[in-house]
Amino acid sequence: MVIMNQIQSLSMMARRSFFLALAIASAQLVTQGAFAAEPIRVGVTASLTGAYAAPGSNLLAGLKMWAHDVNARGALLGREVEIVSYDDKSDPATSAQLYERLISDDEVDLLIGPYASDVTLAASDVAERYNFPMVSGSAAATDIWSRGYRNIFQVDTPADRYMDLLIESAGNAGLTTIALAYAGSDFPREVARGVRTQAAAVGMKIVFDEEYPEDNTDFTELVTRIKATRPDLVIGGTYLQDSIAFVREARRQNFSPNALAFTVGPALVEFGEALGADADGILGVVSWMRSGHVPMSYDFSFRYKEMTGRNAGAHAAYGYAAGQVLEAAVRLADSLDHNLVRDQLREMKFSSVLGRYRVDDSGKQLAKKTFVMQRQNGYRLLVLPIERRESPIIYPLKPWLER
Repeated sequence: MVIMNQIQSLSMMARRSFFLALAIASAQLVTQGAFAAEPIRVGVTASLTGAYAAPGSNLLAGLKMWAHDVNARGALLGREVEIVSYDDKSDPATSAQLYERLISDDEVDLLIGPYASDVTLAASDVAERYNFPMVSGSAAATDIWSRGYRNIFQVDTPADRYMDLLIESAGNAGLTTIALAYAGSDFPREVARGVRTQAAAVGMKIVFDEEYPEDNTDFTELVTRIKATRPDLVIGGTYLQDSIAFVREARRQNFSPNALAFTVGPALVEFGEALGADADGILGVVSWMRSGHVPMSYDFSFRYKEMTGRNAGAHAAYGYAAGQVLEAAVRLADSLDHNLVRDQLREMKFSSVLGRYRVDDSGKQLAKKTFVMQRQNGYRLLVLPIERRESPIIYPLKPWLER
């Protein structure tokens, strides 16, 4: 009663100030209450060293940005989200051991898969053994989803569909022959299998088809033999360092086919930094670009650069999108119960920053398609699909001696 009398004695302006202060204090108490419970712990291994260090680091940065955004919005199920991460050193066995640790010792609530298909293949064995759902933002090799597992869910495009759009476009442009070289691990092998299928579908002839060791960076002999077949289009199932090394060797041998296209490498900032002007004209197949007209892409890209100081690439989007998909499943389940979350991951349809999410009973992605980008005048520009392109594809590749 005394307090009410005091309030009534205040001027109108003073009353407004009082109630505004009261509202702010109440909101602060609510926010503090939301984070009073133990945080929801999301476990992940990321390749911070080793062959996959560049994309793995970007994936983890994207995932951490997702967690930051969830907490800024007011948490998940009333609890703050915390990322628990370890460096798997780009090694499948190390990743598997660390997921054992995340589940058994750290007792995390949720799991995000690591970078790279071969690492995810090993990590998902652990998730299946513990009956623990895992969302994979980056893995694309279809072998992962052909084992009858119930706990691994794909956000990216299946690897055997990565090159479909590029090969169709090349055939329409009058290119007739393909040289195919790919690293000896799960993802590039699946890409190569898809290239063979799509080349046959559009009537293009594969004149060279060979696997090389995954850690190879000496392409002297391989480029010499590819050059002898005089292909119109060279397709590399690559990561970062091997794609850079291949381009450098092609330049050294003055080998300029009509088109050079690679997976992973060209979409990364590090590719352009390493090659400079020699990166121009190189094609890359990529799952995300800021200009791809996917909802939230420009906002994500802007804020990622604000937070990290670097431009966002597909691998950062992999991490962020994996978090979004997992968050959607938890909110729909209104629970962290693994059975309920697993059911939502299998049944729900969702649009993340990476694109559409819809999976089959195995957890394999059905709805996501890739883009094709080309390095032009120092920029990464979207060139396919045509209806979304920033620039047409430039054929042929500008000869090295004319640069």
